[in-house]
Amino acid sequence: MLLSPAAKNALIWLGIAAAALWLMWLLGGILMPFLVGITLAYVLHPLVERLKRWHIPRPLGAAVALVVAIGLFVGLFLLLVPVVTELLPLIREKFPLLLQTLADWGTPLLARFDIHLQFDVTSMRQTLSKYLTAHGEDWAAMLLRSASSGGASLLMLLGNLVLIPVVAFYLLLDWSQTLQRLAGLVPPRHRAAVLSFFHDCDVILGQYLRGQLLVMLILAFYYSVGLLLAGFNLALPVGIFTGLAVFVPYVGFGLGLLLALLAGVLQFLSWYGVIAVAVVYGIGQLIESMYVTPKFVGESIGLHPLLVIFILLAFGTLFGFWGILLALPAGSVLLVVARRALAWYRRSALFV
Repeated sequence: MLLSPAAKNALIWLGIAAAALWLMWLLGGILMPFLVGITLAYVLHPLVERLKRWHIPRPLGAAVALVVAIGLFVGLFLLLVPVVTELLPLIREKFPLLLQTLADWGTPLLARFDIHLQFDVTSMRQTLSKYLTAHGEDWAAMLLRSASSGGASLLMLLGNLVLIPVVAFYLLLDWSQTLQRLAGLVPPRHRAAVLSFFHDCDVILGQYLRGQLLVMLILAFYYSVGLLLAGFNLALPVGIFTGLAVFVPYVGFGLGLLLALLAGVLQFLSWYGVIAVAVVYGIGQLIESMYVTPKFVGESIGLHPLLVIFILLAFGTLFGFWGILLALPAGSVLLVVARRALAWYRRSALFV
């Protein structure tokens, strides 16, 4: 059976795409830092161009943009420092009391089912105090044991953290030239279609990233003010962290919710902390899903929640932590692919 030239070309391109996907899966751990660096360069490119219009040399502008980005990421993680610093003494002092309160409430209830439990608050407090106020050399020994058992993973993580800004810096130096070289590799007869596809990806990614940034800032302000009005001592760090961490759907919000619940329960030692967190975070989710995200990110690029969960799990399984970070931007690009594939299917003979 002879194939037409168009069918042969289609098979060749399908083979190239399959080989590329296989290589991405095989070299996922190596490629992901480069993909994160490319994404970072894509996000920072408009800032570098603006700095260039202000007569700032491109290498200096790229360095300034990277310093700003690194500062924002470091600041996000530093928000956890006061939370951990405040929570450790609270856990040491109030967690046994919280357990005793739960025991006083639950022991009579369990006794009805012939289940008898006893809690020694003094022993619990001493045990927690021993582990949470350990000497510096004990913590150092623990860190050394952890580093020795997982040293390769730690070195790989540190290497990736250094590699990502290096990749982004060199891409920012000649971003336009790199795009022109890549466009020159596309066959002329397919160039218009390919450039149109990447233009659509650029539009949807730009809308997603700009809108997501506004959503993060709005939610950080809301959660901080909401927890502050509820009387939380850790309102600002927990609220800001929750708002900024929603960039990673479900995972970031879940971590912020867990920190807020832990802080509220340990601070108030009553159901007030749980109820306050439920009210603040419940209203926050309604505001985000019903108004903020549709307005600033746009329903046109919205992904179904089940699809979001699937993409997060798939990218996390294939590429680890970096895959989770890139899951939603990649999902936006896949949405463009799906729309074009659906349009082609409806025009094809298969749909007739």
